[in-house]
Amino acid sequence: MTYSFDKVIDRHGTDSLKYDLAAKRGLPEDILPLWVADMDFPSPPEVLEALVDKSLHGIFGYSDAINDDYYNALADWYASRFGWHLSPKWLVKTPGVVFAVCTAIRALTNEGDSVLIQQPVYHPFAGSVLANDRKLVVNELVYNDGKYSIDFDDFEDKIVKNNVKLFILCSPHNPVGRVWTKDELAAMGEICLKHGIKVVADEIHADFVYPGYRHHVFETVRPEFSDITVTCTAPTKTFNLAGLQISNVFISNADMRKLFKQELERTGYSQPNIMGLVACRAAYKYGAQWLDDLIRYLVSNLDLLRDFLRHELPSIRLVEPEGTYLVWLDFRALGIPDKELNDLIVHKAGLWLNAGTMFGAGGEGFQRMNIGCPAAILREALERLKKAFL
Repeated sequence: MTYSFDKVIDRHGTDSLKYDLAAKRGLPEDILPLWVADMDFPSPPEVLEALVDKSLHGIFGYSDAINDDYYNALADWYASRFGWHLSPKWLVKTPGVVFAVCTAIRALTNEGDSVLIQQPVYHPFAGSVLANDRKLVVNELVYNDGKYSIDFDDFEDKIVKNNVKLFILCSPHNPVGRVWTKDELAAMGEICLKHGIKVVADEIHADFVYPGYRHHVFETVRPEFSDITVTCTAPTKTFNLAGLQISNVFISNADMRKLFKQELERTGYSQPNIMGLVACRAAYKYGAQWLDDLIRYLVSNLDLLRDFLRHELPSIRLVEPEGTYLVWLDFRALGIPDKELNDLIVHKAGLWLNAGTMFGAGGEGFQRMNIGCPAAILREALERLKKAFL
């Protein structure tokens, strides 16, 4: 590989939520964090160089992507990786995907309207729906024989019975790791079209797909889907840029885009973070080889995790991920209640994971682990688990 990801970098004392928040949350200071979805790898060197160049310029006034370089970097990336051909007029920049989801909820629904999500799912979805005074409706994913699937009958039934107006799609899915097939996306989209449902597609993990699987941009699955979809993307997960707060939202339907922009204006948000713009452009222009090497490294981390569990902790089952660097672990065979399980992981194993219950219905007995770290950190985490549960 061109790039190495083995170096362990001490992130303590860097204002890192992942590493510096433990004491404030009542957790042991020496806890090993594999929870929040940022990686322990430096961003691509080309991104760092672009940020240094901008810093040395020394002026950080109001900024935006004035010329075509920014849009072209995005367009080239999505065309080459996903066969998705963008138009510059579709692009709306926001500080983050959750911000964009909340904006879309307010722009496309009214207070009291029903919004559908598929739990267990990224927990800010439910929080965003409820915080904006909408009704939360859940189409729970079906877990059977180590794999998750969609109950399409329940999906449509929930839409009809609750008069759902908006569906928030997580694709690839966080935390269960599914990369939805084209047929699965088509089935959901056809139901949404049938009942006049708008779709917010969170595709922030689109670049993390393991060999043998392929991510399909939801709105490209059927031409009609583009007319009902807000597609949320960002370089922040892909290139470890979350703190720079930049995301790119694409809305091809002019009426929906107008409503979204109007709601964006009501938030008081205007020009984006200049460093976010610089990093995003550099990442999409120069980061392809770095990402390809990173995915190979994540595959080796996944192999390490799988083999360790199989031989050392067979009662903990890996839900095989098809995408993302977040793995979903099934602890249910241990027969330990969730509160006790969480306590053992924190205080006996000394690990900070995400409890499955935070992801909603179906999360009981599961934990989410971030494997976006050097292999040495992952090995230490696994040895800590072994000592706690054997």
